[in-house]
Amino acid sequence: MVESGKIPVAISECLLGERVRFDGGHKRSSYITDTLSDYFEYRAYCPEVAIGLGIPRKPIRLLATDGMTRVVQADDASIDVTDPLRDYARSLTSDIENVCGYIFMQNSPSCGAFGMKRYGSNGYPLDKNGRGAFADEIMQRFPLLPIEEAGRLNDAGLRDNFISRVFAYHDWKVSVAQDPSPGALIEFYSRYKYQVMAHHVPSYKAIGPLLADLKTPPIETVCEQFLTIFMTALSHLATRKGNTNTLLHLRGYLRGKLDAQENQELSGLIDNYREGLVPLVVPLTLLKHHLLKIDDDYLQRQTFWNPHPERLGLRNVIPT
Repeated sequence: MVESGKIPVAISECLLGERVRFDGGHKRSSYITDTLSDYFEYRAYCPEVAIGLGIPRKPIRLLATDGMTRVVQADDASIDVTDPLRDYARSLTSDIENVCGYIFMQNSPSCGAFGMKRYGSNGYPLDKNGRGAFADEIMQRFPLLPIEEAGRLNDAGLRDNFISRVFAYHDWKVSVAQDPSPGALIEFYSRYKYQVMAHHVPSYKAIGPLLADLKTPPIETVCEQFLTIFMTALSHLATRKGNTNTLLHLRGYLRGKLDAQENQELSGLIDNYREGLVPLVVPLTLLKHHLLKIDDDYLQRQTFWNPHPERLGLRNVIPT
């Protein structure tokens, strides 16, 4: 069961500074340990150590062979650790069910989640279409779980997207999953409506019909369908175009409530953001300030304003 408070997030153990790498080193990330640790409670795993590989140990790599990808020792392909890595991932099913995200170590033949280098049987690099065996098993078993690599968190857009999804997934588990009901589902989505719009309009349009009839299907079925659409929507990066569209929709609530100078100022800031001249936080702050005049609880509770803590400053960067 997931509780409120710090959010449980699984992580590759080496990223916390533990010397579990094949060369006896670590890959500590100061952003992960010094910043995100204020909000995340880490549950660390090193699959290579867990399956009995020593420290230090000979390096392993991905081998593309017979239409499959295997994890083998770099200097001896007969030593294959693919199945033990996958078995270990399966053994963690109950643990991973209770986390709200996973940060993997990039370029790891066990934990690499994206664009891993694969080698051919001739020993030469073949492509970058691989994924670490442990990470792959986790991602197949938990397709909606927010996943990211530590290295990719250096990208402002990917960082914003991953952290937003972790907070949303945690909110879902606390607010709906523990006691599903039509009321809880509607209340949850009423807060995320404009965040979904900013990320993926087709998903935004698909959720309305799904929630139109909550009496006939079992609520558990509707929740499962909703969560798939919802988390898939948030997995799309929010673009400048999507954010601008959402800002304009929210601005519609101010029709007739601003004077000419206020209208001009707000329009100018939204246009400046659309053109990439200012970060999202600039028009967002002014728009929210004006919407306070309406005193509408529905608008004030929109997660679009703050999908993650303001202290992280993620919206001070212009999205690409």
